[in-house]
Amino acid sequence: MNRYLFILLFSVLCGGVVSAQSTCCTDSWKKAENREPLTEAECMAVADSIHKRYVTLDSHNDAALYLNHPERLARKVRNNAAGYTVVSGQVSFEKMKEGGLDAGFFAIYLGQKALDQRSLDSVYTLCSTELDLFKKYVGDHADEAEIAYCPSDLAKIKAKGKSIVVLAIENGYPIGKELSRLDEFYNRGVRYLTLSHNSANCICDASMDKEPERYGGLSDFGYKVIKRMNKLGMIIDVSHASSSTLADVLECSKAPVVATHSGAWEMKNHKRNLTDDEMRAIAAKGGVIQCATGRFFLSHLPKKDVTVKHLVDHIDHMKKIVGPDHIGLGTDFDGGGGVVGLEDCSKMKAITVEMLKRGYTPEELGKFWGGNFLRVWEEIINVSKKM
Repeated sequence: MNRYLFILLFSVLCGGVVSAQSTCCTDSWKKAENREPLTEAECMAVADSIHKRYVTLDSHNDAALYLNHPERLARKVRNNAAGYTVVSGQVSFEKMKEGGLDAGFFAIYLGQKALDQRSLDSVYTLCSTELDLFKKYVGDHADEAEIAYCPSDLAKIKAKGKSIVVLAIENGYPIGKELSRLDEFYNRGVRYLTLSHNSANCICDASMDKEPERYGGLSDFGYKVIKRMNKLGMIIDVSHASSSTLADVLECSKAPVVATHSGAWEMKNHKRNLTDDEMRAIAAKGGVIQCATGRFFLSHLPKKDVTVKHLVDHIDHMKKIVGPDHIGLGTDFDGGGGVVGLEDCSKMKAITVEMLKRGYTPEELGKFWGGNFLRVWEEIINVSKKM
């Protein structure tokens, strides 16, 4: 779908997008468009308007397993009370509403274990079970949320006043060595696959693997996975992939790729972060880099000292390297994400306020909060239709 038709559809479905001038002070909006300094109150007013006007999305959270198993969250809460720093329970439909976050990509996370057939079958069964449980959870909360299966669905669901869920799998481990499982998971609603987690699987090498690279990038099977994902119109997520894997994916994929939750290497030398050249390569392919929010991506400072400002420092660097059309946000909430001032998704507007203070325009923020990712997703679908 043409991006302008997409915007028009959203306007019609919502009964017409309320103009910026009518949703916040005209002068404040114009000042933001002209990159003029704003007061705190003006930033808040413009931020509120931006979150109403545009579809806002977080491209990665790990909340599904906690929502499937509330007892795990209860254990985490007890641990937090005992002094642990990782905060869980960061995502709920109620908190999404409070924070002006329309959509979340909810990943079924699978930790990497052995690659023997018994282990591959076991993790496939686990993934399948967790996916069914989470779809049931969303169905049981149908008055609050709905699953989206294509970019235009997000506008429709936003118009209903519901939170938007997009299904994902973090780690290609449950695919094993069977391409048919890609088709199966896609047909069950999964729209992106993170190729790996912290160790090599049957598809590729991972950035955090403590062992020497198994394949030097993609495996032979991995090349088939990329080709099949292109054919399905399934989003390829290269966060967690090794540099050699990323290079192979960019060379062989016919469609743009995304990094759903990564930081900038030049800002913090962490193996999970992307170098400037890697970000440029993703952008040149037409893809998008979604900035993660975990302290370990952002800074060497203690967790208690890392704030939204440090997060936006990374976003600033990404914008400097690839421009405003190739950046977005992937919090990694309930998987290690969050900083002071952004403890959960009820506080998403804090990012918008900080970015307004730094001179980002409403148009750029609309792109950042979802326009860029949706454009890339649409192009991935377009490529699949030509294969």
